Amino acid sequence: MAMNETQKARAEALAPLFRNMDAHTAQEIRESYYRIAENLRPLVNALEIADLDHGGPAGPLLEEHYIFCELLGKLDKSVLGAVL
Repeated sequence: MAMNETQKARAEALAPLFRNMDAHTAQEIRESYYRIAENLRPLVNALEIADLDHGGPAGPLLEEHYIFCELLGKLDKSVLGAVL
């Protein structure tokens, strides 16, 4: 997805911070970001399926699913991945 102007400005502000950051710190942030990015969507999907498998609809698993959907929406708004 293309970035809007606000996202571009945030990415431009972040880029030099990462270039000048201690390499260990930058790597720790990079690895943590990618672990979250790779695993959040599978968690969202697994919670939804588990809710259906355990009688659904609208059980506690689905409530957790919705919470993690919100996190996924926030992650999608982040420009960190573009900078890393």
